[in-house]
Amino acid sequence: LGCTLKIFTRETIKSIHIYGELHRFIPVLITLEGATRFTQVNVNHRPRKFGTSKYNLSRTTKVLSDLLLMLFFKKYLQRPMHFFGGLGTVTLGIGVLINLYMLVLKIMGQDIWGKPLLLLGILLVMGGIQFVTIGILAELQMRTYFESQQKKPFRVKQVIPAKVAPTE
Repeated sequence: LGCTLKIFTRETIKSIHIYGELHRFIPVLITLEGATRFTQVNVNHRPRKFGTSKYNLSRTTKVLSDLLLMLFFKKYLQRPMHFFGGLGTVTLGIGVLINLYMLVLKIMGQDIWGKPLLLLGILLVMGGIQFVTIGILAELQMRTYFESQQKKPFRVKQVIPAKVAPTE
């Protein structure tokens, strides 16, 4: 992934879309499109003769954010509700448990209005609802993306013809 020298077929490159600084992750993008075979060839990297490298900390953070994006795409591109819905359910569940605990404290006669745990419970419930809503919207957007372009969320690697039994 670190070397910028890469060779691909025209068909392979036309099958992917590169946004931002995702050029570093072309092999990952191609794998997401269904490629199963790569060949690596060693090349001779000569030391820099002129100028200085522009690689700095800000570029490292861009690479890390792009890497997180690739990990998300690889696992959840076709099922974003699994990510956001799961995160929302956990967040909502923790918020509900905290609020139930605060309700029990209130029933027992304690003053709960000055406690930060009440605010945390309310924020977690609201955040959980928002995560689930984002998951639903992402699911709708993913379906719209595939259906508007007549794309399938899968690729057929090989079609095996059916053997037809003789009829009498």
